[in-house]
Amino acid sequence: MALAPASTSLASHDDTPADLRWFVFALFFIFGGITSLNDVLIPKLKSLFTLDYAEVMLVQSAFFAAYFLVSLPAAAIVRRIGYMRTAALGLVTMTAGCLMFIPASVSAVFPAFLAALFVLASGVTIVQVVANPLISMLGRAETVHSRLTFAQAFNALGTTVFPFFGARLILGSLPDIDPAALDAAALATLRAQETGVIVTTYLGIAAALVIVAVAVWLRRDRLAETPVPRISMFAAFDLLKRPRFALGALAIFVYVGAEVSIGSLLANFLMQADTLAVAAQSAGELIAFYWGGAMIGRFIGAGLLRRFEPALVLCAFAVGAGLLLLTSANTVGLVAGWSLIAIGLMNSIMFPTIFSLASEGLGTRAAEGSGIICMAIVGGAIVPLVTGVAADGLGLRAALFVPLACYVYIAGFALATRRLTPQ
Repeated sequence: MALAPASTSLASHDDTPADLRWFVFALFFIFGGITSLNDVLIPKLKSLFTLDYAEVMLVQSAFFAAYFLVSLPAAAIVRRIGYMRTAALGLVTMTAGCLMFIPASVSAVFPAFLAALFVLASGVTIVQVVANPLISMLGRAETVHSRLTFAQAFNALGTTVFPFFGARLILGSLPDIDPAALDAAALATLRAQETGVIVTTYLGIAAALVIVAVAVWLRRDRLAETPVPRISMFAAFDLLKRPRFALGALAIFVYVGAEVSIGSLLANFLMQADTLAVAAQSAGELIAFYWGGAMIGRFIGAGLLRRFEPALVLCAFAVGAGLLLLTSANTVGLVAGWSLIAIGLMNSIMFPTIFSLASEGLGTRAAEGSGIICMAIVGGAIVPLVTGVAADGLGLRAALFVPLACYVYIAGFALATRRLTPQ
């Protein structure tokens, strides 16, 4: 399959680069917030459909599988129609996914929610394939690490705000009735009623997405994009022959897997009697502190990455995350709960720093590299499932050793990049 010319060199017609960056920051905010709502959905769906941890982790599997399946086609679309038009297409796809929650609620069938999440995530993937290289190119090369980290701070702002309000809307109505004790008719009625709050939440998001999509579409011609030669879409996999890029793609895989695993289990972990023993809504609201730590850390990290070698900063944060996981796994009460929440701070600079370290030297192949790295986000579909199986078999605390292994690899990748020059 051939790709049409891609946009790799950008210039503005009517906007300054700073104006364009604010548009991209808004995209980071949107797809970050929507992704983090999965952490609120998980306890709700687990209760209503009487699922175990491995089963409910299919929420993340359905969502993050879209990254694997849609990323390279999204890169092809960027090459054919350009960055801003592709961003508008991604926003429309996200809107369609939100609207699919209506028939999912009516049917009150768990797989219908998984289908809606997959379509929603497909739109998120398209937007993210656009946003990562675009923010890298809108500015000076020497500040790319700091700029991408700053953009990710807006992503983290979304992941902080959405779970807090999502917990109040979605988990605030979590029923005291045990669904397992109801007959089939009563259970279907309960599920339809309780999933109605999910529909309301996502309809509000859909309305906002339509507004943003229109705004992006109206600005679709404000970028001058320089074509590059046509190449096969699958030629992007040649980038995996570059050791630094290949190791970085795997680092993205395990990082997203670890971050999503922790966020997915966090509410249930905090609800345990030997941790914080809080109600579902309160636990859901505390997820905002996990993602809020990532937001604060990204603003701080943008400064640190200007002063210190990015690889060393990444290694230090990965080690910090590992130590916090060990603390949560081996303690109880406030220490266990807040140690797990604090990992958000350590996660803060990881994605943008891994992305930029892996992508150095790609030049005109930036969109292809972004597509491959976004495919690696499928770690968010696989690692949480493994963590869920471990939680069912060994308990939540023992399951934390799965993301711990991920952070060990990230620390190793950071040190390896000091020896591997960009190719």
